[in-house]
Amino acid sequence: MISIKQSIIDQIVAHARHELPNEACGYLAGDDGVVTHSYQLTNIDHSPEHFSFDPAEQFQTVRDARNKGLQIVANYHSHPATPARPSVEDIRLAYDPGISYLIISLASNQSDVKSFRIKDSIVEKEEIIIV
Repeated sequence: MISIKQSIIDQIVAHARHELPNEACGYLAGDDGVVTHSYQLTNIDHSPEHFSFDPAEQFQTVRDARNKGLQIVANYHSHPATPARPSVEDIRLAYDPGISYLIISLASNQSDVKSFRIKDSIVEKEEIIIV
């Protein structure tokens, strides 16, 4: 289960729409089990089919979150034209079993946000609680 403020969901969906036709990506941070901050990162691949974080932004984001007493609890990215489920590449690149992986699908008129835990290539859907 991952708990997220509605304003954070709104921010990451807006980020995903803004980056169309490419995938958007970023980190989510929080404390006390609730996501309270989103960090929009640059997709240096500039691709509608995959993403890579900018390493300098990634380091800066982790440092900023720690300075605020927050933990990185999830990463997110969008799927501009496919469902909100991890692709084969997403599963292969899911290196941290301790975080959640949120995917925002923009494949239809209504955005769809889902969360997953991925460990040893095993994907488990995770409930999102809006707080």
